[in-house]
Amino acid sequence: MIAGIRVTGRRTRTMMAMLIAVTLLTAVGVSGRTATAQRVAAPKPTIVLVHGAFADSSGWHPVIERLARKGYNVIAPSNPLRSVETDVTYLQEFLATVAGPIVLVGHSYGGFVMTNAATGNPNIKALVYIAAFAPDSGETVGSIAASAPGSKLGPDSLTVRPYTGTDGDEHLEGYITPAVYRDVFAGDVNRTDAWTYAVSQKPADLSLLQTPSGEPAWKSIPTWTLVATQDRVIPPDAQRAMAKRAKATTIEIKASHSVAISNPAKVTAFIDQAARAVQ
Repeated sequence: MIAGIRVTGRRTRTMMAMLIAVTLLTAVGVSGRTATAQRVAAPKPTIVLVHGAFADSSGWHPVIERLARKGYNVIAPSNPLRSVETDVTYLQEFLATVAGPIVLVGHSYGGFVMTNAATGNPNIKALVYIAAFAPDSGETVGSIAASAPGSKLGPDSLTVRPYTGTDGDEHLEGYITPAVYRDVFAGDVNRTDAWTYAVSQKPADLSLLQTPSGEPAWKSIPTWTLVATQDRVIPPDAQRAMAKRAKATTIEIKASHSVAISNPAKVTAFIDQAARAVQ
């Protein structure tokens, strides 16, 4: 009986076969659409942006806006810049509060911190280095910066001030001298913005320069690297060497160390590429 009509004989078998075929095709179609919907509905990773020394989270603002328009949840925590151990512990504890998959992005010394903080965290699906340090075990910020010619970061470009640490001892922190900040750090940023960043920069404890890295997370987490070819903080050749040994997906942009400010659309597209690759 089909739709209230009784059919018999060969016609019955033929119509029943057709009915079964239609039913199966419909089920497959629904199943396929459901699977597609599930893939589309898969949650996007949270993008965590880690700033480096002589800067703060505001340096990510042009990138944050663009990532948010693409539908990403974005967080840019404040890196303490007090010691490698303090900074790594802070980031580890921060990341532990973020639910779901994470794409971890670091600029400059922020890359050094995330290299250590990401190790062992299964939620971190990708590391993205934006003109950043990607150290191997035992390397320091200072040794990497000196591994190739081109860095202008040094005693002649730093202003050093004492401060009292939480341990009660006197420590030294460094700022890039505002008069040379644009030349060293932000050569392709307009002068007014570069001056604003120079006078509001977050200083770094000088111990950051000589503290060795631990086991690097890039040995076990997929890695992307953006090389800034006009960088005067981390020599471009040093960035290329770090990217090569990390087997990173790599692009090069003609930009200063402040590439996230001068080329936010390209930086955003690169982060988006990494995020899509691990979804």
